[in-house]
Amino acid sequence: LQQWYALSDPAMEEALHEIPTLRRFAQLGGLDNVPDETTILNFRRLLETHGLAARMLDAVNAHLARKGQSLRSGTIVDATLIAAPSSTKNADHARDPEMHQTRKGNQWYFGMKAHIGVDEFSGLVHHVHCTAANVADVTVTHALLHGKEDSVFGDSGYTGADKREELQTCKAAFFIAAKRSTLQAIGNKRERAREQRWEHFKASVRAKVEHP
Repeated sequence: LQQWYALSDPAMEEALHEIPTLRRFAQLGGLDNVPDETTILNFRRLLETHGLAARMLDAVNAHLARKGQSLRSGTIVDATLIAAPSSTKNADHARDPEMHQTRKGNQWYFGMKAHIGVDEFSGLVHHVHCTAANVADVTVTHALLHGKEDSVFGDSGYTGADKREELQTCKAAFFIAAKRSTLQAIGNKRERAREQRWEHFKASVRAKVEHP
């Protein structure tokens, strides 16, 4: 639920208190205690420490493959910020070194970043990789591919992915969103309109990562 709705730990706690459908999904009854933000944080760390999240994802993907929902030819890559209170401490009561501050637009965030690789056709997540919030999206691209893609879609944060050393053996075509300044620099109106239509198509493909 936290990943799906891109909720911080405090927001996840609040949502469980206020939204009955989320409590039912989490199998929390009316007499059950709702986990607070610290419990949610500690549980996520437990999953990470023991590699359980990756094992659960592998089990889900294996189940989907048995049901005929196997991976297709394209992958959409994306990243989501997971905010945490700036006072978050680790087991040694020190500021968690895996959490950092980053800026998105005019807003500053502190926490981590979840990077995902999503099947272009089904919208199913096949790879997840977590980093500090200040890690550039493009540097993690290679960790989100299953290796059999013929196409990779991403927003402008992945500009230059195809030129990175770790992706030189990748045979896929990269369809990365153009930056707004690039489109504005096109002087010919007809050419600019053509590029805008192409960008609209790429955005329609990437839309699957909004709710993977």
